Amino acid sequence: MTASSPARPAEGLTLAVDCGGGGIKASVLDAAGTMHAPAIRVPTPYPLPPERLVETVVQIAEGLPRAVRATVGMPGMIRHGVVIATPHYVTRSGPRSPVDPELVLAWAGTDMASTLSAALGYPTLVLNDAEVHGAGVVSGSGLELVLTLGTGLGSALFDGGLLAPHLELSHAPVRKSTTYDAYLGEHQRLLLGDAAWSRRVRRAVDGLRPVVHWDRLYIGGGNSRRIRPAVLEALGDDVVIVPNSAGIVGGVRAWELTTASREVDGDR
Repeated sequence: MTASSPARPAEGLTLAVDCGGGGIKASVLDAAGTMHAPAIRVPTPYPLPPERLVETVVQIAEGLPRAVRATVGMPGMIRHGVVIATPHYVTRSGPRSPVDPELVLAWAGTDMASTLSAALGYPTLVLNDAEVHGAGVVSGSGLELVLTLGTGLGSALFDGGLLAPHLELSHAPVRKSTTYDAYLGEHQRLLLGDAAWSRRVRRAVDGLRPVVHWDRLYIGGGNSRRIRPAVLEALGDDVVIVPNSAGIVGGVRAWELTTASREVDGDR
């Protein structure tokens, strides 16, 4: 989970890009995490090979004030800025459409951090989108789990404010062959309605609690606001709903948390 160079500018803006299954949005932030321009959002284009995502990010950046570094969050397993696997971007026309084997090959092993750094002209940090989201909300104390509810389920784990290795909890089975991604994704919410879908969220949280034993769980993403009040109350005091804007705001703090993680690893 590194960028092409470990820069942390004393001044200047950070381009923060949140790449989702249905849309890509971005803004620029100062060192305090304050947006310096309204967020730009465009529909995620499909089919989406790596070079098209790069072109899209560059086009968005051109419509914003000049930054000196970037943070890009995208769905899937990302290690050290390299894509191991990504769920939506390997499909022909977006989430729930057929997977294109050529796109699977195109994405696997793509060094997005280096590619985006070259295209944008400044250092770029590429992480799983839930990790960037979490960077914007975690307190830095204890074990903190972040779950994002949107097209599917995203997750990130932080220990003492340090970003832990990414686990794709979304691909774990929750019922027979149904994964958390399918169980809690937008498609099921639309089919079930918010009330029944909210009860699924509660069952998922109850199921993950003994697995993770978090000190605090943050639930974000575009659909977190759709969880019914009665379910929110039943989730417990250690569960906090956070705004979807964290996916952008976390773009600055992500550099601090990942740098700290690398320093700790280097001391071992």
